[in-house]
Amino acid sequence: MILNLKIPRSLVALFWAVGLASAAEKPNVLFIAVDDLNDWVGHLDGHPQAKTPNIDRLAQRGVSFTRAYCSAPLCNPSRISLLTGIQPSNSGVYGNGEQLRDKLPDAVTLMAHLRANGYTAKGGGKIFHGAGREGDVDAWDYYHKPERIRSQPIDPPDSPWAPWGAVAGDDDDMYDGKVVNWTIDELGKPVDQPFFLACGFTKPHLPWYAPQKYFDLHPIESIVLPDTLDHDRDDLPEWGQRFAREVHDVSNARNFATLGEDHDIVLKHGQWSHAVQSYLATISFVDAQIGRLLDALDRSPHADNTIIVLWGDHGWHLGEKQHWRKHALWETTTRTPLIITTPDGLGRGQRSARMVSLIDLYPTLIELCVVPAREGLDGQSLVPLLRDPQREWTRPVLTTFGYQNHAVRTERWRYIRYEDGGEELYDHSNDPNEWHNLASQSQHAGVIAKLKRALPAENRRPLDP
Repeated sequence: MILNLKIPRSLVALFWAVGLASAAEKPNVLFIAVDDLNDWVGHLDGHPQAKTPNIDRLAQRGVSFTRAYCSAPLCNPSRISLLTGIQPSNSGVYGNGEQLRDKLPDAVTLMAHLRANGYTAKGGGKIFHGAGREGDVDAWDYYHKPERIRSQPIDPPDSPWAPWGAVAGDDDDMYDGKVVNWTIDELGKPVDQPFFLACGFTKPHLPWYAPQKYFDLHPIESIVLPDTLDHDRDDLPEWGQRFAREVHDVSNARNFATLGEDHDIVLKHGQWSHAVQSYLATISFVDAQIGRLLDALDRSPHADNTIIVLWGDHGWHLGEKQHWRKHALWETTTRTPLIITTPDGLGRGQRSARMVSLIDLYPTLIELCVVPAREGLDGQSLVPLLRDPQREWTRPVLTTFGYQNHAVRTERWRYIRYEDGGEELYDHSNDPNEWHNLASQSQHAGVIAKLKRALPAENRRPLDP
C-alpha cells in the first residue's frame, strides 16, 4: 500500500539539495513553449512598447536568462535539438522537413526519459514542429489536438505579404486559447505521479492575428520601429547578404529560395508600423494566456511542487539588418526568452546574463526532476546558474542554420562562419545592434581564431540517411 503523505515544502527543498527526493515528491513540470518570440518582452527591454506583465511576473518567480539562444533559427531543428539534447550539426536536422526518427532513430526525447522514470507526459499545441502534432509517439501519454481555426483579419491590408491584423472573437476563439483551456483543466486534476505538462503556443508566429483588444494596447500612431541602419548589408560577406534577403534552403546546402525582398516590399506598401503593431499585439495575446496558466497553477493542488519553464524557439527580425523572418545567424534571430522557476525558489527574481542555450534544458530538467543522467547530451545543466545566477560561466553558445553555417556567441563577441568561408564578427560591448562587421580587420584575427575553436569538428550532411 502506498501512502500519499504530504511532505513540507522546506523538507522537499532539502531532499532535492541532497538528491533524496522520493518519486512521490519529485517536482512536476509546466513546460511553456512560445513560437517565434524574440526579446520583445518587458523585462528584456527588447522593444519599448512591449507589454508582457505575465511573462515579467513569471521572471520574478525564478531566473530569467537574458542571454539565452536557440540551437537553430528555425522551428523544427530548434525544437528537435532541445527535446533530444542533440545539436543540429550532430543530428543533421537543419530544416523543417526532416523527421525526427529518420535522422535520430534511437534518440530518447526528454519526455520519453521522464516517462521511463516515473513521470506522465502530456502536451498540446505546438511543442514539436507543427501545431497539434505530437512529433514522436514515444514522447507522450496523451497529446491534445484542438481543431485548427482559420482566422481572417477584420480589415485585411491591401498589399502583398501582410499576414496580420485584428480578428473577430475573443481569446477562447483562438487556437492558443483552446490549448490553454485544456492545460488549465489538466492542472486542476489530482495526480498520483509527477507530471510533465507541455503547453505550446503558435503565436506570435505568422499570421499575426489576435483579437482587437490586443491591438488597442499598441496604437498604430505611436508605434516605434526597430533601430536599423541603412545599407547594413554592405559589409556582409556574400552568404550574409543572401541570408538577409533570401531564405536558405537547408535541405540542399548551396540553394537559396528567393521569396522576394521582404524589407523592400514592406516599405513599398507602408506596412512596417502595421507589422510591428501586429507582432506586439500577438505577443500581448500570448502573454495574457500565460497569465491564465500561472493563475490556474496557483489555484491548483500542484502550486507548491511544480517547475515552470518558459522558452521561445528562436528570435524574429522585423527589419533589423534589413531582414525579416528568422533564417539567419544574427543576435535578433537567435536570442530568445528563457525563464526557469523551481518550487524551492532557486535564484528567485534574479536575471542571469550568462550565455546559455536551449540545448541546456534537457540536462537541466533531468537534474531538477531527480531522474538518472543520460550520456550523449550536447548541453550542460543550468542548475548551477539557478543557484547562483551571476557565477562564472564561460562556455560559448553555438547556433547552426544549415550545413556548416554557425554562429558562436560569447559575452562580448558574435562570430559567424558560413559554409563558403565567409565570416562576420561583432563586438557587443560596442556594437549591440551588430552594425559593424569586424571580421576583415587584422587586429581581430586572434579573437576569431579563439572563437573558431567552438565550431563543430564534424557536421552531418543534410542529405545523409
